Amino acid sequence: MPPEPRPSSSFAIEVPRALLDRARAGERAAFEQVYRWFERPVYTLALRICGDREEASEVLQDTMLKVIDRIGHFRGDSPFWGWLRQIAVNEALMRLRKAKQQPEAHDPLLDEREDDRAPPPPAAADAAALQRALAVLHPTTRSVLWLYHAEGYTHEEIAALMERTTSFSKSQLARGTRRLRALLEPDPRLMEESAHA
Repeated sequence: MPPEPRPSSSFAIEVPRALLDRARAGERAAFEQVYRWFERPVYTLALRICGDREEASEVLQDTMLKVIDRIGHFRGDSPFWGWLRQIAVNEALMRLRKAKQQPEAHDPLLDEREDDRAPPPPAAADAAALQRALAVLHPTTRSVLWLYHAEGYTHEEIAALMERTTSFSKSQLARGTRRLRALLEPDPRLMEESAHA
């Protein structure tokens, strides 16, 4: 069986070399263009990791300030978007760590065994339902799910970013997937009851 293809990141925007050179030279219009192109992916990533619009806005601003400050250090041996995404992820995870979230309470829905690597259920196509379900998840679990499924990070990369083990990343992915399934898939008993009503 061939390996599952990695998702394409919303950050995967090719930035012309000339624009990067202008930004390195300190040209304000070039920075504004970079900001406009990456504002939505950075904000979305931060919102998914932090779970709070105000925190996401702060991450966006801090990320872009760091990009402006460090663009002269970008060597160009990898895509610019990957470099910028790494800054955004680090900023969001740093805010998550600072928030000192309470430990996740035990959830009996997580005791069910499911395929840990399976993508979220088909109902996830409903963006509003997915957003509500993600908001219920513990921030760490939500972060792992987003980094793995939406951004295409491997468990090894997530473990390094979160300063945890690979097995921690895998268990959080399994936990989050099971929880999302429980939240997004309709309860067959309720559907049967409504059909007979």
